[in-house]
Amino acid sequence: METIFVRRTIVTSIIFVILAVGLFIFWIFQNKTPPETPLVTKSEKLENIGPVHTVIGESVEGRKIDAYTYGDGKIHLVFIGGIHGGYEWNTVVLAYKFIDYLDLNPKVIPRTLIVTVIPSANPDGVYKIIGKEGRFTSLDVPVSVPTAPGRFNAHKVDLNRNFDCMWQPESTWQSKTVSAGTAPFSEPEAKVIRDFVLKNKPSAVVFWHSQSGAVYASECEDGILRETLAIMNAYARASKYRAIPSFDAYETTGDAEGWLASIGIPTITVELKTHETVEWEQNLAGIKALFEYYK
Repeated sequence: METIFVRRTIVTSIIFVILAVGLFIFWIFQNKTPPETPLVTKSEKLENIGPVHTVIGESVEGRKIDAYTYGDGKIHLVFIGGIHGGYEWNTVVLAYKFIDYLDLNPKVIPRTLIVTVIPSANPDGVYKIIGKEGRFTSLDVPVSVPTAPGRFNAHKVDLNRNFDCMWQPESTWQSKTVSAGTAPFSEPEAKVIRDFVLKNKPSAVVFWHSQSGAVYASECEDGILRETLAIMNAYARASKYRAIPSFDAYETTGDAEGWLASIGIPTITVELKTHETVEWEQNLAGIKALFEYYK
């Protein structure tokens, strides 16, 4: 009996020790202070991330059409260069300069905004003149750039006549008759812009062109949107370009800006003064004026 009693006492003691150790370990874990996690604000997150780079489509000859997006606000502004390719190569350089600026100064974008830059909407036209794919600088441009070659895509279509606003198979550029494609959006580059717009539903769009030193409002058959006039005036005042509500130098059909107006998206055309200059400070002032308008 005494042996049984001793054994029971030992077993009880072991169980008690195990329970005590278990309770002690549980107490340690319950009272352990977790390492402090620093709080990261929304603005700090934006400051520390680069742009979201996406390939949104390809040209006739398979060259990439890139988009660079910054910020995560609700109001989406889109800036597009190079729809006339190598003929307006300076608009592509301007767009890449803007990308560089946003990389270095992300805080310039108000928290309410998301900004997308599509630097080259006609990469085949650029390649025809520059002989280089992707990014380039003014140093890569031949000393003498031909006038018409490079304006059109590889199908010899003027992309800024291939959109669905009063489209006609032939349109006008200065005193010349140009091909507008076989139907609205017959060209892959125009489809890329269309699909991007319909998917993302931007609040406003800016196209960079050259060379008349002015800001134009967009319109289609229903006239000019009131907000289009407001952003035209904001960009023009800040940049010191002329503000011109209606383009009347010659009749155009099927332009991208007009199509955007027809679906209710305020759009302006910013024309640089020459085919060679970027006029960075003027355009940065105009861009900031739009940021201020929409913030």
